[in-house]
Amino acid sequence: MKAGHAVRKYRVVKADGPNDLIFQSVQRGLPIRDNNILTRFIKPAARAMGLPWVNWRSLRTSHATWLKLAGADVKDAQAQMRHSRASTTLDIYQQFVPESQRRVVDKLSSLSQRVN
Repeated sequence: MKAGHAVRKYRVVKADGPNDLIFQSVQRGLPIRDNNILTRFIKPAARAMGLPWVNWRSLRTSHATWLKLAGADVKDAQAQMRHSRASTTLDIYQQFVPESQRRVVDKLSSLSQRVN
């Protein structure tokens, strides 16, 4: 970090244990405000990947939908997202994905063929 002609050197990560913060201040290892995390780290990373716009809501919605596509139970997704009700996870965050619906229909077709 430059301040005029002086240069201060800080470790990039204050502490890196399994229970330490991912986004922490360099000087004291304290939590960084969520808006600073978004503007300093997440938005530049998204732009580098070609994503034009990202915010916390879009990240949470993506995470919930990916959990659904991975086959996670609604209660597991609810717990991971720390929602008090599963309806919040289902109604607000998990999105409809046509590929997922096709996969379910294919599974049902294969089950009906086994029965016949």
